[in-house]
Amino acid sequence: MDAYIELALSNGAAHAVAVTPGDVVFDGRTLLKCMFGCPDWGFGHTCPSRKHFLKPWVFEPLLKKYATVLIIHAHDKRVAQKCAMAVEKAAFLAGDALALSMSDCALCNECAGRTGEACRNASQARPAFHSVGVDVFGTVKKLGLPLYPLKDESEEQNWYAAVWLN
Repeated sequence: MDAYIELALSNGAAHAVAVTPGDVVFDGRTLLKCMFGCPDWGFGHTCPSRKHFLKPWVFEPLLKKYATVLIIHAHDKRVAQKCAMAVEKAAFLAGDALALSMSDCALCNECAGRTGEACRNASQARPAFHSVGVDVFGTVKKLGLPLYPLKDESEEQNWYAAVWLN
């Protein structure tokens, strides 16, 4: 696990913390925040509004089968995703065939879903972990990591990604 933490940090993460799925706060109400607060609802290819996207209550028992979750904190959405993908790839190459990263997708400047096109990066696009029923605020609060609603756009942002590992 130390190698994965170091990999995340070397890719720009501010923090990387390994926890168990039991440390992750699950709450299906996160879907409500997606539906009634996200401008990408109905468009994004990794969005829970997409046809055939599993509901949070279906994701929870699947995710709880993993042994470890690496929570990655960065101050930039693209950095968080880059770190998570690097760890997922390293874990896969080390034999963890089911390693799975989750982060707010930042691969494209504008999601192809907005124009009805197919995902341009389907092999790399992953859902945000709040879209699968993870209460990100509750989870990182338990870990002592920073996350709070921004009152002004000039405030430093906190983005989180997760990598589910066996």
